[in-house]
Amino acid sequence: MPLDSARVPRHVAVIMDGNGRWAAQRGLPRVAGHKAGVESVRAIVRAAGELGIQALTLYSFSTENWLRPAAEVGELMKLLSWALDKETLELDKSNVRLDAIGRLDALPKTVQKELHAAVERLQENTGLRLILALNYGGRQEIVDAANKAIASGTRTLNEEAIAKNLYTADLPELDLMIRTSGEMRISNFLLWQAAYAELHVTPVLWPDFRKEHLIAALEDFQSRDRRFGGLSTSKS
Repeated sequence: MPLDSARVPRHVAVIMDGNGRWAAQRGLPRVAGHKAGVESVRAIVRAAGELGIQALTLYSFSTENWLRPAAEVGELMKLLSWALDKETLELDKSNVRLDAIGRLDALPKTVQKELHAAVERLQENTGLRLILALNYGGRQEIVDAANKAIASGTRTLNEEAIAKNLYTADLPELDLMIRTSGEMRISNFLLWQAAYAELHVTPVLWPDFRKEHLIAALEDFQSRDRRFGGLSTSKS
């Protein structure tokens, strides 16, 4: 069915999986897959803005990713720093606002510096909000939100107290979560926010993911009957 521009999800999150498999299929080192994945990020950020998505959150580096070999983690951090420096001008031209969520103070100082500079440069932009989840874990976010609520004087924790202290408190509700590479799990990503988000899993590996695949995910989203625990809107 054709995409309905009036029903585009406001907030889309992507688990960008499959870089290593993409590289292995080509007899290349894993870092080559991560570098190819940067091209997909560029393409999908551009497409998201064109399609009218308000916020795009990308699972860029999880708290569990520190368990990977030190050499790979080092290459990932270098690639992140390089991409932030290289892509900021293009993001600015596209009116993209950049934010980051996660326990950012544990990132290497060079990455923190590049990230801060990029966020500062793009903070006045009014187009797509691009959020990088870095050193991010969904369980850790909920713990941090609870601790923040308690520190502010909250005596009894409830859903409202947690929600307003999440990293994503100023973003639209999460409507759609996409996972590439065919894995059927959400891997500790936006656990609270995903409670009623629609899930779309594609076998496409992240370095091959392009605008047509994003459109397919949006069409899938628009085919769903979103009940939020209630009765179907299609039933009387």
